[in-house]
Amino acid sequence: MDRNSVIGFLLLGVLLVGYIFLNNKQQQNAAKEKAIQDSIALVNKPKTVPTDTVANLAGTQLDSAHQAQLSGEYGAFAAAAVGTEQTTVLENDVVKITFSNKGGQPVSVQLKDFKTHDGQPLMLANGSFNRLSVEVPANANKTLQSADLFFTAAAPQQLAGDQKAISYRLAAANGAYLEFVYLLKPGSYVVDYDIHAVGFQNILPGSQKFLTLQWNSQNDKQELDMQNERLNNQVHYMTKKEKHDYFTLQRSAHEKLSDELKWVSVKQQFFNTTLIAKKADFASADVNTKVPESANIVGQTYTTLQIPYDRSADFSFPIEIYYGPNHYKTLKSFDLGLEKIIPLGSGIFAFVKYVNKWIIIPVFNFLSGFIHNYGIIIILLTLFIRLIIAPFTYQSYVSQAKMKVLKPEIDELKAKYGDDQQTFGVEQMKLFKSAGVNPLGGCLPALLQLPILVAMYSFFPSSIELRQESFLWATDLSTYDSIMHLPFNIPFYGDHVSLFTLLMTVTSFMLAFYNRGMADQSNPVMKYMPYVMPLMFLGIFNRTAAALTFYYFLSNLISIILQFVIQKFVISEAKIHAQIQENKKKPVQKSKWQEKLEDMQKRQADMQQNQRNKK
Repeated sequence: MDRNSVIGFLLLGVLLVGYIFLNNKQQQNAAKEKAIQDSIALVNKPKTVPTDTVANLAGTQLDSAHQAQLSGEYGAFAAAAVGTEQTTVLENDVVKITFSNKGGQPVSVQLKDFKTHDGQPLMLANGSFNRLSVEVPANANKTLQSADLFFTAAAPQQLAGDQKAISYRLAAANGAYLEFVYLLKPGSYVVDYDIHAVGFQNILPGSQKFLTLQWNSQNDKQELDMQNERLNNQVHYMTKKEKHDYFTLQRSAHEKLSDELKWVSVKQQFFNTTLIAKKADFASADVNTKVPESANIVGQTYTTLQIPYDRSADFSFPIEIYYGPNHYKTLKSFDLGLEKIIPLGSGIFAFVKYVNKWIIIPVFNFLSGFIHNYGIIIILLTLFIRLIIAPFTYQSYVSQAKMKVLKPEIDELKAKYGDDQQTFGVEQMKLFKSAGVNPLGGCLPALLQLPILVAMYSFFPSSIELRQESFLWATDLSTYDSIMHLPFNIPFYGDHVSLFTLLMTVTSFMLAFYNRGMADQSNPVMKYMPYVMPLMFLGIFNRTAAALTFYYFLSNLISIILQFVIQKFVISEAKIHAQIQENKKKPVQKSKWQEKLEDMQKRQADMQQNQRNKK
């Protein structure tokens, strides 16, 4: 491996390590805005009526004192302050949603086609923390959360096309009421959620032009690696101006979104819950987040959405709630940019998302259409990618062979000019030009492969198709393939041993060893850097998806085989040497830029020589 090839691979490694570091670095949020979160949690905590007040739960009537107490506390909604909680289930073949008359809201959501890493039912919502609540006025000075009040439930309806619907109504004084209507279509992860307010213009303050929707979401542990889950636990949103952005729960405690929003999504590693405004956009959102010190809770979000309210007597605001997987094709079908929540490339490598969208995902979907073993799909995908970059790979090997042939002459130049690097550089360029050799021929192909490498780094850990799919010893290609759990944690490595990562590291060492003769042995950096990079990757990749490390291992293995075959049976160093000697006999055609560069190098060399003569 010649010096320029090593520089190319070094740049490749530095860029890749930098990308990995930016995506995996965990930041401890020093200021978690504890006071804000605690106050929000207190406001959104389910309210309970004292036991001695809830006499009608036993079928008796409230006395006048209790009625007066409820009227004073709950105002127009005193009749809904107490009741008996009852649940109703709407389900289709992919999702099961349990609704409660307390709050008229979903209290649990199960995805029927998926399980947690330990085989338990996969719940996107479960428990009292999860709330979907509209703020209603008790009186001029006090507001209530609809989640704390008892609605009247209508009987579930079976509509045309196997659609199922249920409605909940919260009655107020003077004929006003708040109604929630839910509609579930067959085979869909989407629930139509219609907020219907009748007569609210008479009970809301005259200046109020919005309704407040409180959405609390708790993400419970679903995958094997909690650390990775938290890194992927994010809030995404799309503004009216088609601007998509997001933040990670671990890195932000409070975000004020003042722009109008088309949708807001709480994303987990492989699933998400998204609220989509249908006819009018959400006016704004205020999001507070918390990452509890819990082994079972990944993160919690408190989202306050402002709904524009036109003060009409019969007001309706339709919303779609998506409870489902982060599946690219499914999310893209909404034509709302929802697929952008899947991390296919970001930051300085955002451009690789186009490699994933236009090449990797279509080929992956094509192969998965008739092959059901994802290990074999990865093998075929790897071969396809290596076929695409084959011209660059071949050019790289040819360049290495040329530099190997020129190495004795380069060594002579080094011995001749010693520490005079300026003159050595000028003479080396002359040698390259006369021989017809491009010194960047070895590193440019490697840099051109960088988008593919980074695209794979983004694609495999994000692909829900690989979740809980096994291959060889890996039981789940979407997470690390642990063959041994250690009783201790090794810094920068972890507490387990990933076999695919070890194989990737071993083959990387083999490539470095095979190319050791190409490196500048007099330069310690050039000599040892090819061996340092695999060690760094060993720690970095030990926690990544088995599909990714399997791909890198397989790609390394193909490189070793190709390099051996091409250099032994395809590329002839004798022919290259003869061609270089012929090139030296030809007049060198120099561009004006080359002439200016050589002239500048010559002047610099003359200046350095004059300075040495003066000394």
